[in-house]
Amino acid sequence: MDYITVKEAAEKWDVSPRSITYHLVAGRIFGAVKKGNLWLIPAAAEKPADLRRGKKKC
Repeated sequence: MDYITVKEAAEKWDVSPRSITYHLVAGRIFGAVKKGNLWLIPAAAEKPADLRRGKKKC
């Protein structure tokens, strides 16, 4: 299986590396593993939906 880094995933999905780390810690990127202080993300992983940005309540 091929893996990419947080920086590569951020460029691929056009988001910040911090948001990728947020999703990794929350367990929203399936198949990702942490080796020491390095996250490895499967190259075929889907971009997770950002649940922090839902519909605004009035």
